Amino acid sequence: MEKWMKNYTDSLNQTLNSLPFEQINEIIKVLIKANIEKRQIFVFGNGGSAATSSHFITDLGKGASDLLPNRFRCLSLNDNAAWMTAIGNDYSYDDVFLCQLKNFAQPGDVVLTMSVSGSSPNLVKAFEWAREYGLETIALLGGKRGKLSEIAKHIAVIDSHHYGIVEDAHMVISHLICYAFMEHPEITT
Repeated sequence: MEKWMKNYTDSLNQTLNSLPFEQINEIIKVLIKANIEKRQIFVFGNGGSAATSSHFITDLGKGASDLLPNRFRCLSLNDNAAWMTAIGNDYSYDDVFLCQLKNFAQPGDVVLTMSVSGSSPNLVKAFEWAREYGLETIALLGGKRGKLSEIAKHIAVIDSHHYGIVEDAHMVISHLICYAFMEHPEITT
């Protein structure tokens, strides 16, 4: 097991050393603009990415907002289990994010998702609507890229097909984004 753990962490370190910093910086610029314009930011994902979405919104809404003139207006669409299960049961699981966006989103708002495959039907459907409705679209993806790489305006791809490695990297990107605001609040002025 120790050899396997060493291989995993070596692979993770190699992935982290090749993060797409230019694309991450572009995402930060989109969030700066959203903060200045007081736009809403909606984040969502499936499985482990759902948990990362909730964690990201916690850090963005609390810590990243603490020193800024405007607090981030942000929400994880994964965090209302009753609403998600009602949508999934009464309509379709493919609509769990789309229906929430239809209630909340306005043109100019931001949607951000994390997906290893980039092809989950519920993410694709929400992003197709968001793009058509005039929202900024951001996707953190794995090496498969998937349909979201064709739909999202801003993407950051982790060049791996290993779910754990990609999800680890997405969490690091989430922290890079949030800590950019925590440690450099002047970027919004």
